[in-house]
Amino acid sequence: MEVNPVHTRSKTLNANLIPSLFSTVIALALMIGPVMAESQQAQPTSAPTLNDNQQAFFDRVKSMCGARYEGESVFPEDPGDAFRGQLLVAVIESCGVDEIRIPFLVGPDKSRTWVLTRTAEGLQLKHDHRHEDGTPDEVTLYGGVATEAGSPLSQSFPADSYTAGLIPEASSNEWFLSFSADGQELTYYLERHGKPRFKAVLSKQPGE
Repeated sequence: MEVNPVHTRSKTLNANLIPSLFSTVIALALMIGPVMAESQQAQPTSAPTLNDNQQAFFDRVKSMCGARYEGESVFPEDPGDAFRGQLLVAVIESCGVDEIRIPFLVGPDKSRTWVLTRTAEGLQLKHDHRHEDGTPDEVTLYGGVATEAGSPLSQSFPADSYTAGLIPEASSNEWFLSFSADGQELTYYLERHGKPRFKAVLSKQPGE
């Protein structure tokens, strides 16, 4: 059987080219890989930016991480109110870079947690309601973003659109969190339609 010399040379050339092309691809991959990784690392991560007073308030609360406040409701004075006569406890329990969680206990009820979060829109307050097994309540995560009028000691949070959709009657709610200058007193206050609806005054516990 005759062997076609042209076909033989073609096979030889292909055999020689394959390792060469493979080496070139590997070399390019090694060159491009570090460049892509460096490019990804160079891209800055967008961190939420708060105004000075909101940031100062967030930092102040964070600096008191672990503190426990106890007290009671002072408004309304109606004996039939669910919060009246109950021991109210707020614990600044976990403090991250962008989120602070403050469980708010009403007597034996541990279902409530205030959540302060740094967001692109500003400092946000949400009320996280959960069942005993940890699953979210049907009515949860209502709240809003702080106004521009706050201070390092006090911030107010008008109800956002999510809250208005979840609880229509609470669409005019505005929540206030305030600390005394020495950090010994915490006030949680709620208005609806511009009128007082609820107020609790809590005192920092010794050793906390």
